[in-house]
Amino acid sequence: MENCIFCKIVAGDIPSTKTYEDEDFIAFLDIHPKAPGHTLVVPKAHFAWFLDLPDELSDKFFRVARTISAQLKNETSADYIHLSIVGKDVPHAHIHLIPQNL
Repeated sequence: MENCIFCKIVAGDIPSTKTYEDEDFIAFLDIHPKAPGHTLVVPKAHFAWFLDLPDELSDKFFRVARTISAQLKNETSADYIHLSIVGKDVPHAHIHLIPQNL
């Protein structure tokens, strides 16, 4: 999508601190983190909402988020990783992974 900031990040037109990439998804640090390590997981293809993803990508979305969460938990010594799907600020499906402590 032409004016989508996440599509521009995927294309490399806007710099980001990538922490993960495969053929379908990228992850990068949030520019307004709620906690150190706050990461966004984004499909490379543009889908406005999580519900728009085909089943195979939806399933992989959560597998990728789980893998990154385990790495984040280890790297940040967090007690857990808060997962959130909001989507109101940027209409491109994405998952927030936010390290948290009890």
